[in-house]
Amino acid sequence: AYMYITQEADYAVRIIGCLAKDGGRRDARSISEETCVTLRFSLKILGKLSGAGLVRSYKGNRGGYELAHEPQDITLRDVLVAVEGPFAISRCQHEGGCSRGAHGGCGFQQVYNRISGSVEEQLQQANFEQLLESEAGV
Repeated sequence: AYMYITQEADYAVRIIGCLAKDGGRRDARSISEETCVTLRFSLKILGKLSGAGLVRSYKGNRGGYELAHEPQDITLRDVLVAVEGPFAISRCQHEGGCSRGAHGGCGFQQVYNRISGSVEEQLQQANFEQLLESEAGV
């Protein structure tokens, strides 16, 4: 079995990518259709993204969703944290996660912390302007 980010996080990245590519306001149905995410799941994810301040939502018949920031100011890390919470490679890195009660002193924990930090740094460096450029083959 592989270790993946959750399907919800994967879809959230697609949804932000869709809004970043378009640059304007989109309704949930068109976002759902373009990203191949069910409308119900799209609405749930859009709710989390707007709660995290990455997306603005507008009510009414001219309503919809748009990015709350420029694509270059939204990173993969921002999106993953909005949907999944703080990133860690192992459960043992969190308070109460270690069944032996080792707080940062364990060799395994230290390696996991280093790896998590490195992955988080790379996620933070990947913004949606770059991602869209690389997708377009620029």
